[in-house]
Amino acid sequence: MDKYREFVKLKHGDQKRIQGTPYYLHPYEVSNILENKGYKGDYLLVALFHDLFEDTNTTEEEILELSNDEVLSAVKLLTKEDNYDMENYVSRIASNELAKMVKLADRLHNLTEAIYADNNFKKRYIEETLTWYIPMSRNTVFESDIRNALDILVGSM
Repeated sequence: MDKYREFVKLKHGDQKRIQGTPYYLHPYEVSNILENKGYKGDYLLVALFHDLFEDTNTTEEEILELSNDEVLSAVKLLTKEDNYDMENYVSRIASNELAKMVKLADRLHNLTEAIYADNNFKKRYIEETLTWYIPMSRNTVFESDIRNALDILVGSM
């Protein structure tokens, strides 16, 4: 996993998260969340790679050189395109188990870090989570974790 982590760190470069931490720590943490839930292999790679197309100059060829078609497909599903439609975006993700589990781990991590955001962002994030991600998490290993993180975020307002 070290070579994949190094690739992600290199690609995200000096990007920072909302609270000022290096951006690459986010995909590392999403991967760790999945690993702690018992996921392995391609799930961890998709977690590491999930923001590369959105936030870096990574190419499909680079992802394929490091992984396989399933990983590439899931990463593409997780990538928000310009002027994306949320219903279509969530529906596509929900139809792919790899993408779905990574997105839920991603949402969980983002919820825990959204406490650093302003209240307007928090409000939007809470509404988005209730509308799209609570339903997606039903009957998964992430359902209670996402609900708990959401409750903490609501309490931080």
